[in-house]
Amino acid sequence: MGLLDVLDARLGDGLENLLCSHHARRLRRLGWGEVLDGDGAGWFTPRRTVQHGNKIEVLIDGAAAFPAVAEAIENAQKYVHIANWHASPDFRLTREPGAPQLRELLSAAAERVPVRVLLWAGPPFPMFEPTRKRALAAQKAFLECGAVRCELDARERTLHCHHEKIVIVDDVAFVGGLDMTAVEGDRHDSPEHPPRDLGWHDHVAKLEGPVVAEVASHFAARWLEIAGETLPAPVVPPEAGSSSVQMVRTIPEKTYSFAPHGDFSLLDSYLRALRSAESLVYMENQFLWSPEITEVLLDKLSNPPSPEFRMVLLLPQKPSNGADTTRGQLGRLFDADTDERLVAATLVSHGDAPVYIHAKLAIVDDRWLTVGSANLNEHSLFNDTEVNVVTDDPEVARSTRLRLWTEHLGADVSGPAHLVVDEIWRPALERPARVTSLPGVSRRAGRLQGPLRGLLVDG
Repeated sequence: MGLLDVLDARLGDGLENLLCSHHARRLRRLGWGEVLDGDGAGWFTPRRTVQHGNKIEVLIDGAAAFPAVAEAIENAQKYVHIANWHASPDFRLTREPGAPQLRELLSAAAERVPVRVLLWAGPPFPMFEPTRKRALAAQKAFLECGAVRCELDARERTLHCHHEKIVIVDDVAFVGGLDMTAVEGDRHDSPEHPPRDLGWHDHVAKLEGPVVAEVASHFAARWLEIAGETLPAPVVPPEAGSSSVQMVRTIPEKTYSFAPHGDFSLLDSYLRALRSAESLVYMENQFLWSPEITEVLLDKLSNPPSPEFRMVLLLPQKPSNGADTTRGQLGRLFDADTDERLVAATLVSHGDAPVYIHAKLAIVDDRWLTVGSANLNEHSLFNDTEVNVVTDDPEVARSTRLRLWTEHLGADVSGPAHLVVDEIWRPALERPARVTSLPGVSRRAGRLQGPLRGLLVDG
């Protein structure tokens, strides 16, 4: 290792330690200190209620998710509630000829049931999308759809946003990473990822059962603070399946009166599950900046909990921002991976066209699964508003992993996970088809950007 690498590593370590110490002090001050203590493990955080008797289905890519959302809205009998980072009134949830625009779909539903849309108001300065001008234009267009209510939420922390993506229709909820917009990328894609300018890989969890009331209550709490309207208490739906599901959140402190000390159950959930990992960590995410997450992954690679332990990370070839930071963290992970347990990959379409990994999904030991809006960076885990759902249903976790690995590898992936990683994932990276190795895992300089950014914008 050269002198520049040594200096870079030491400076990076120092900045990350400073950032982690800052987060620890902040969470201790807010009464969430145990999240970062390093002792908590298990499949659920004790900070949120676990709902039993649910059905959870992971809808892979927009081609599966958007038609399901559209069908639910078309058949709404009680209400339609949407909370998104952004939603475009002219967005079409399906690509069939004659498919209605979102505003037309919601306008038709509003003739029967209340329709409420809650969007982020955009940054106070036009630094990134959606701009405040775009958000105001979307609100105006939705309000012109008759009885549709649309409110803009401007209570974001400085340089942060309201990032959650939830839809609740009657007794069904959708929680995931897909916004109903083409801003910053076309969300319509299918598991085949046909050639296009930029493919878009993402997920939405379709929920039925008592947990739907948790999602509905979260929307109602935000709506009350922004719109000033008290919604009826959600009726808890009857049991619909056998899965235990927990809704977890990120809410920064002092954002809403219903969570004055914030809610960091999403971070708690991730850390507990990763600490519990014995045989497999599989993550698909848009970013990998968070030193809190990376430290747990480093420990697993340095001290493998079992001979079979493997880690597979699916990340975008070129994130919308923070690419060097993610590469820096990968460099650290590869340095710790002395036994070749780690695979870091991305998706391409037919050999060369990139597929953007916008997903926010993780599976641990085929026993724990999370899907939602949270990226693995400081924004999502500490400073944006986010919603994920978690289940410890091993059938759901394993079947989802098998579907995803089959999609990505185009092979029989039903064998033991560690053998599939060694015998199918690794060779696939050597002869790229749908998956390929991530380029550039050097720590140099770029690793510093994440900690610096976190210290500058984190309160």
